[in-house]
Amino acid sequence: MSEIGSSSIYKEIFPFWERISDEDREYVCRNSHAVMYPKGKNIHNGSECSGVILVRSGCLRLYMMSDEGKEVTLYRLHKGDLCMLSASCVLDAITFDVFVDAEQDSQCCVISGPAFAAVSERNPDFRIFALETAVSRFSDVMWVMQQILFMSMDKRLAIFLFDESVRTGSDTIALTHGQIARYMGSAREVVSRMLKYFASEGIVEVSRGGVMILDKKRLRDLAL
Repeated sequence: MSEIGSSSIYKEIFPFWERISDEDREYVCRNSHAVMYPKGKNIHNGSECSGVILVRSGCLRLYMMSDEGKEVTLYRLHKGDLCMLSASCVLDAITFDVFVDAEQDSQCCVISGPAFAAVSERNPDFRIFALETAVSRFSDVMWVMQQILFMSMDKRLAIFLFDESVRTGSDTIALTHGQIARYMGSAREVVSRMLKYFASEGIVEVSRGGVMILDKKRLRDLAL
């Protein structure tokens, strides 16, 4: 890991960056590191304070895990996104275990949790920003819970495929059945069975490496 020597990277993230003192800006940079996480790497394992993570490229997945090992994906982070749930020493309200994995090779910047917390004590803008960032993700978590608790599997899968197509700008979803199941908090067998049904209806075409959307209108109608 290498220290972040320039503050320009944080001007893009923190709108109040220029309002804090030179000493605090230098302190944040001195306690930041650039890290390349390889695909599949576990970055944060539970409730420890791993620091505040800024995604420069790639994709991180945040999830919860039951005692039996079942995973529920909360959301994913992409370029420009900030992960606060990996810094329990910054937000006292984080009392649950959250896991973070690199879904792709990911270039990130990590600000030391204790350093971020110390600067937050001197600069309320930092703490407010941290809280607002965490709260903004709460709606994503509630959307996941709403789908799991109240929606049928065919609708959940249609929503996932349609949203993934919009996000990537492609009708080909380059994810395996296992990956889709992990994102949805379901079993691979259930996802495979539902994809087989979608394929029989001419909505998608399924291969070992992914899913191709053939009828986007019908998929969107199922998602509504």
